[in-house]
Amino acid sequence: MSTLDSTAVVFDLDGTLVDSEPNYYEASRLTLAAYGVTDFTWADHEESVGISTRETVTRWRGRYGLSAGVEELLAAKNGHYLELARADTPVYPEMRKFVELLAGEGVPMAVASGSSLRAIEAILAGTGLDAHLRTVVSSDEVARGKPAPDVFLEAARRLGVAPADCVVMEDAAPGTVAAHAAGMRCVAIPYLAAQADDPGFATAELLVRGGQGEFTARVAFEWLVGTVGQNG
Repeated sequence: MSTLDSTAVVFDLDGTLVDSEPNYYEASRLTLAAYGVTDFTWADHEESVGISTRETVTRWRGRYGLSAGVEELLAAKNGHYLELARADTPVYPEMRKFVELLAGEGVPMAVASGSSLRAIEAILAGTGLDAHLRTVVSSDEVARGKPAPDVFLEAARRLGVAPADCVVMEDAAPGTVAAHAAGMRCVAIPYLAAQADDPGFATAELLVRGGQGEFTARVAFEWLVGTVGQNG
């Protein structure tokens, strides 16, 4: 029997398993430039870290006065992103090790992300993570994106486990809030370490303040083992 008993682990994708934010920034920059917005910066992009692509482009319409509809903008951004993602999306090495440790213990795992299903599947296939991460939920498949808990609750449903038995791995405050709202424990690894004091991260059971530079698979695994039976 696994040392993790009935625990399941649900991963956010972007900024948690893979460093995809540079690709999302470039996809946003290219999309907006085609509609005449040429001053989009990395700082602008940081404001959308942790929210769904649909919500991001919806915000663009008001912020930049775009006449294009949400579906048009979404298709354009996703098209650019898929091209970039297929070319290069690096996996965080310690996260890959963590996934492999969990797989070795037979721990049920899922990915729950604000990205489109096509983008999630392309990244998992391109990185080889799909060998272990076969249950996938996109926020496009649920009523509300993060910080609502819907995507995490759907992941638990598909895994056939209770939300209280799930531990979420997240890099963003909205996702951490969503995990808490779902009644799940959360390990937060801020993509932007400078945002570790965001109130949303205060709901995490384990906060790796230094982000991916501080995260290790072994420490996370030992923390999980040490918390077995403390859920609920």
